[in-house]
Amino acid sequence: MQNESIDTSKINPIPTAQGLYDPELDKDSCGVGFVANIRGVKSRDILDKGIKLMCNLEHRGAEGADPKTGDGAGIMIQIPDKFFRKVLPFTLPPEGDYGVGVLFLPQDDIIRESVETIIEKVIVDEGEEFLGFREVPITPENSGVVARMTIPVFKQVFIGKSKNLNAGDDFERKLFLIRRLIDRRIRAEHKLDRSKYYVPSFSSRTIVYKGMLLGNQVKPFYNDLSDPDVHSAFCLTHTRFSTNTFPTWDLAHPYRFIAHNGEINTLRGNINWMTARQMVMESPLYGDELKRMLPIIMEGQSDTATFDTVLELLRMGGRSLPHSVMMMIPEAWSKNQDMDSDRRAFYEYHAAIMEPWDGPAAIAFTDGRIIGATLDRNGLRPARYMITKNDEIIFGSEAGVLNIAPEDIVKQDRLRPGRMLLIDLIKGQMID
Repeated sequence: MQNESIDTSKINPIPTAQGLYDPELDKDSCGVGFVANIRGVKSRDILDKGIKLMCNLEHRGAEGADPKTGDGAGIMIQIPDKFFRKVLPFTLPPEGDYGVGVLFLPQDDIIRESVETIIEKVIVDEGEEFLGFREVPITPENSGVVARMTIPVFKQVFIGKSKNLNAGDDFERKLFLIRRLIDRRIRAEHKLDRSKYYVPSFSSRTIVYKGMLLGNQVKPFYNDLSDPDVHSAFCLTHTRFSTNTFPTWDLAHPYRFIAHNGEINTLRGNINWMTARQMVMESPLYGDELKRMLPIIMEGQSDTATFDTVLELLRMGGRSLPHSVMMMIPEAWSKNQDMDSDRRAFYEYHAAIMEPWDGPAAIAFTDGRIIGATLDRNGLRPARYMITKNDEIIFGSEAGVLNIAPEDIVKQDRLRPGRMLLIDLIKGQMID
């Protein structure tokens, strides 16, 4: 899987504080975008356009001294059901009744086998069906030498839904619980940091392909992405430029819900507040199970990974995804005399529950059914979008991310500070 001449045994891809460097002060600034069919129609064309968009934003990414090793790039799409039914050696339940977990696992065979045993056991212990593992086919030569020095083993795990559980949000919440329990147990038993073990996605709706790659390496690296049966109604993309972070495979975007351009400058306070409140949190959907998932924020995460973790918690706690985003990234409401009373009351109420996660930040987000983007109230990151005649929306960190003929464009606009772009892929409409 990797260059035999490279000794990876003593490589630590996550540097510790030394001299003037402090990992707590890491920030990044990147290229983010998505392509989606507003009516929710899945196609190969959407995936191809999303990959093209990612490649066109490569100038917003970065590379190291090894010009073939990028800071990170990746995509999130809907689970390609037709493709998996073609390539898997075992039978899948109906679409929506199974989840797919993407796993970055350690190269050490003994540790990896133990980790896989824990994953299988937790799935079964929590009452769901373990369907099997799949080794993700890759072409490692399509990544840089430095990236191959810390390359993980890529696997997917398939989880069948139990009969006493509803598909949709109920199943997603159970998958969230299972993943948190797996993470907690693996980190406790094997003391693995995020560079040795990481779960990019674990869902019945979405799947992530990402890594320490350049934008134009993602498709040739992951063989799955060249298959004509990989279809999706959206493709959320990201190309990473870490201004003073050290790239690792897990820090590439997208995360499980978001892709982010900018940084969270209130991060230390946000983490402290979450740590303070986690022991008194309650949820009618999880009950006592909530305590089994603590701590909510794992040590060593980036600002975006931390934001994504809290957003995931709010979403799985029963709120809609737009509701959760508005709690974390509110408009500038306190001195806005022109805001209607209902919206002001919404922000005032939630200000007592959740402090703002302030950027500058442009964030694209999806749960597989809704996709959208928002700017924080400072509005200091660019965000443009266009809608075409064939009901496609193209969002990106700059105008012209895809070459669309002017006569095919219905609308072009930009995001305003604190405002949200939102598409419901199930209802097939944009939400004002």
